[in-house]
Amino acid sequence: MITLDKTLAATLAACAILNTACTLGPDYQRPAIDVPAAYKETSAVVAPEARDALPAGNWWALYGDEQLDQLIGQIETRNYSLQVIEARARQARSLAEMAEAARYPTLVAGGTNDLGLVANWEIDLWGRIRRDIEASGAAAQASTADLAATKLSLQAQLAQNYFLLRVRDTELSLLEESIAAQERSLQIAQNQYAAGVVDRAVVAQAQTQRGTTQVQMHDARAARAQLEHAIAVLVGKAPADFSIAVAPLNAHVPEVPSELPAELLQRRPDIAAAERRVAAASAKIGVAEAEFYPSLDLFGGVSIRKGLLGGAKVVAPLFVGNAAQIGRSRAAAAYEEAVANYRQTVLEGFREVEDTLVALQHLDQAAMAQDTAAAAASKTATITQNQYQAGLVSHPSVLSAQAAAVANQRAALNLLGRRLVSSATLIKALGGGWEPAATTRKKE
Repeated sequence: MITLDKTLAATLAACAILNTACTLGPDYQRPAIDVPAAYKETSAVVAPEARDALPAGNWWALYGDEQLDQLIGQIETRNYSLQVIEARARQARSLAEMAEAARYPTLVAGGTNDLGLVANWEIDLWGRIRRDIEASGAAAQASTADLAATKLSLQAQLAQNYFLLRVRDTELSLLEESIAAQERSLQIAQNQYAAGVVDRAVVAQAQTQRGTTQVQMHDARAARAQLEHAIAVLVGKAPADFSIAVAPLNAHVPEVPSELPAELLQRRPDIAAAERRVAAASAKIGVAEAEFYPSLDLFGGVSIRKGLLGGAKVVAPLFVGNAAQIGRSRAAAAYEEAVANYRQTVLEGFREVEDTLVALQHLDQAAMAQDTAAAAASKTATITQNQYQAGLVSHPSVLSAQAAAVANQRAALNLLGRRLVSSATLIKALGGGWEPAATTRKKE
């Protein structure tokens, strides 16, 4: 035991030196990943300055829908799933703060038999505390990235549900108009049948067409209600307390820019979380190595019975077999697992982008073809109606032309919905947008 009154200055000086001693374990370097020069399913290329990509912010503003803006704004404050992840992120930050606190002495009050104050200080000889702080800090950053990933996923999910809901709104309007027209056609067929102009089959055909459209309308109403329920939960409300008024689809499909840097994937929060877990695993190798090295604890304080006191405790493992090697091997294997997971997450990110790019490309082409078909079908229905009124065709021809026109209009609507959903998927796959810093900042 060394008394503090004789060696106080020397002890404090030694503490300052010892606490900045060597640090075991590897110094972290981000694992290398292969980044393609361009995406396979687009002509976009990688610009050198695109590595400075900035977060896109309110990416949903690209669609120009005010109600969508309002709904997504409620996710951050009301969504319970997001609150769960946010609470986990706060827990991770608390653990990082606790690890940081281990760098400093702890002050303990004496018991009833000997009142006094004693400070204990673990000297970080081998960097165990520093590596633990490094690991905990990286884990906290990963949790923060998890929070951002969850938020982005929920925002994209809400946008996709909202687009599909508006598609159902427009489809319901179309079906209601069709049913009204079919009611008139049915009345005409019944009048003609009563007059002996047509047979019963014409009336049955008109009834069948109306009934089919009514079934389609009920299906669309059920789908709309379910989408509205899903949006209610996303904004933290019970479906019974939430409703969205019927309105036409105003959102437009944003154009994918001609330059889409692959580096934008690096801002994806799930990739950022995976990379931070690699950093945490790297630091834990140093923690594992330091566990089997000698430790030095210093204490000092004042006691009523013993006065001023101080001392040091050294604990050194004498025989641990191959436990040290096993501990380091285990930590190294955990690091390799994290690296593989990080690289796999990056690959999956590229796959998601490529999948969505090819889907958008073909959906755009299909939409152009479908719009042409819908316009032709509508024109055919108008011509057939005029021919019927002129006595050139029978009423069943009118019914068939009207059914074809409605079917093509619904197909065009569904393609528009799929394009909107895919565009939101692409934005999510790119980490929340595609605006690089180079396009918004002048070079100096």
